[in-house]
Amino acid sequence: MVEPRSGCPINAAVEVLGDRWSLLVLRDVIFGDRRYFRVLLTGSMEGIASNILADRLVRLVEAGILTRGTAARGQRARYSLTEAGIQTLPIIYALGDWGLHWRSGSGELRSRQQLMRDEGPAFLAQLMDELRVSHLGATPKPHDGPGAFERLNAAYAAERGS
Repeated sequence: MVEPRSGCPINAAVEVLGDRWSLLVLRDVIFGDRRYFRVLLTGSMEGIASNILADRLVRLVEAGILTRGTAARGQRARYSLTEAGIQTLPIIYALGDWGLHWRSGSGELRSRQQLMRDEGPAFLAQLMDELRVSHLGATPKPHDGPGAFERLNAAYAAERGS
């Protein structure tokens, strides 16, 4: 892991997460469950270049935000969030909440952020628990009703009219 330029915790976080692409890669891993290079590349709404994506994945792995699974010959490596990566969810949520309030965007993409805002901190905690199950192999925690990601996807589908 690379040492930050100063002892300031804000600087240390910005050095890892402060560029546009790292946060968008994390968004796609977290909310799109895109865990393979090709899927991340072709699924990027913003059109990330392959060399930029490769660089950001290396940086996120080196920073301990993602792990890169070992790929057998002919197979693709799968990326997974670490606990540090899962802990970026509240940061990404806060950025999205600011964007929901101050910037325009499409209804279907805004619907998920609105749901997270409406549901509050317990919903974010449930999302993080579900990420721990799918990325870290944690035991699922019992909850009533549909899961958090299932509800996010339903909000998106309802706004799309599908």
